[in-house]
Amino acid sequence: MKVVTLLGPESTGKSALARHLQARLGGEVVEEYVRTYVAALPRDTTLADVTPIAEGQLAAEDAARARQPSLLLLDTHLLSNRLWSLALFGACPGWLEPELLRRRYDLALVLSPDGVPWCADGQRCQPVLADRVAFFEATVHWLGEHAQPYRVISGNWRTRETEAQRHIAALLKS
Repeated sequence: MKVVTLLGPESTGKSALARHLQARLGGEVVEEYVRTYVAALPRDTTLADVTPIAEGQLAAEDAARARQPSLLLLDTHLLSNRLWSLALFGACPGWLEPELLRRRYDLALVLSPDGVPWCADGQRCQPVLADRVAFFEATVHWLGEHAQPYRVISGNWRTRETEAQRHIAALLKS
């Protein structure tokens, strides 16, 4: 089983790209649990919500891992939970990073905010490009600092699809 995660700031096409990759390459997609969680909340999220959001994401990931698909595409993982927690609340539950480092991911595709427009959807909160760039840079920095395999994906939607497919095809051949 090869495990690929899609990371980066909001509105960069992670969910659409995950579905595209699944249609082209097969495998299983684990969607972002936070979207379901936030949609059910009658209030804004708080730091106390970070743990149940992360636990929900892990439960979905673990259930998919147990099914052993040849390709597992994660629409996000704990790094996004960690970075959002820090960005929104200035703090993060201490267990997130050790748990993230304990897990094996074969490749992270980090989607850049350049080349695609930001689209409001009722849950997104970073309309300012500089904020999305900072989130992107924090993602790349963490992956590099922890020697995690990643590739940056940028450009228009078509280019993103082509590049992501190429990187995953190479991974599947290795």
